[in-house]
Amino acid sequence: MDIKRKMSYKFRDFEGGLFSSVAKADVGDAVANLRAQGVDNMAWADPFYPDPSIPESVKKTVIEAIESGYPSHYTGPGGFMSVRRAVAEKLKKYNGLEIDPARNLIITPGSDAGLYFAMVPFIDEGDEVLTLDPGYPDNFSNVKLMGGVAVSVPCYEEDGWQFRIEEFEKRLTPKTKMVLITHPSNPTGAVYRRENLEKLADFVIRNDLVLVCDQAFEDHIFDGIEFVTPASLPGMWERTVSVFSMSKGYGLSGFRIGYIVADDHIMDVMYGCGVNILGGTNYAAELGTITALGDESILENYHRILDERRELFFDAVKDIPKIRMLKPESGFLAWINVKELGGAAKVCDYLVKNAKILVNDGIIYGPKSGGENYIRVVFGCFGDTEKAADAYRRIAAALRELAAE
Repeated sequence: MDIKRKMSYKFRDFEGGLFSSVAKADVGDAVANLRAQGVDNMAWADPFYPDPSIPESVKKTVIEAIESGYPSHYTGPGGFMSVRRAVAEKLKKYNGLEIDPARNLIITPGSDAGLYFAMVPFIDEGDEVLTLDPGYPDNFSNVKLMGGVAVSVPCYEEDGWQFRIEEFEKRLTPKTKMVLITHPSNPTGAVYRRENLEKLADFVIRNDLVLVCDQAFEDHIFDGIEFVTPASLPGMWERTVSVFSMSKGYGLSGFRIGYIVADDHIMDVMYGCGVNILGGTNYAAELGTITALGDESILENYHRILDERRELFFDAVKDIPKIRMLKPESGFLAWINVKELGGAAKVCDYLVKNAKILVNDGIIYGPKSGGENYIRVVFGCFGDTEKAADAYRRIAAALRELAAE
């Protein structure tokens, strides 16, 4: 029986690796199989993976919570108020947003679930969503799951991966309802400049659209670049849904804590149906989040480490023939042009076989913008910087060998 015929067309084309190979490194058991063969995974955007990364202050809080016995119970709907207050303080200090934690904020079980929930109240069958390409794969697949149409808005390497507002204008139709961006960018690491974001805000307001902004990588911005939260721009608060994460900047991916921030007219609906879609978050992880947000030394230390890794990786690969890479402006992701080496699929396979390193094929990040010619490398992996540097050297050596061939 072809049971997939019974499924909604929205789901029918998705594959989990049971019957065919898939490009996504977080689907199926391919990663586990490769790790068993001694291959290091530098394809998951999980800082310091696979090594321990819980800060001592957070670890102490979580252990005490577990020993108290309370984490065996549900958290409050939308998160404990103590967590929301801690997040509100961070939003005021870093994002320029003064919010009511009881009306403008919901804690989510990770930012992936948060991103889906931020979009789904708005998307009806056939609605079009303008999303940057290259971009986070869920930006395309979530729209499809909701019955909408993801419209790729290309960014260009020659622009430093900044978007061009005219590319949005060209793709606007009567069916356009939403603009969806990941800021800073995953996979390119680009930080969108204030001037560009102001143009985008004008476009969104002028055309009566909704903006969903995923800011999972906001915590580590390099080279003194200004980071602007789009919801803080004039006229954008009431039409922006912002999604945040504790996974990337704090190295707490396993805690599964994210949060959504929006105007109370949006949030009222989310409070009403949050349990149906999201459920509650982890009790001990919420308490650990309070400690993490209050311990400024965590981000300071991780920022120093990731900046050092960024420089080490860039120095390792910048002079390799036949590749191009712009230095990342944020986070711990490198987006490398390998077109002259035969494309991403060939390079990914070569790195697994010759460097024992798994990286991402760019095709799922840039389906319409030539992503098949790029690879994404998570240079923030491993707990020890020397171990990371060794992996960078292995990648560089393999790419040089391939270039020579």
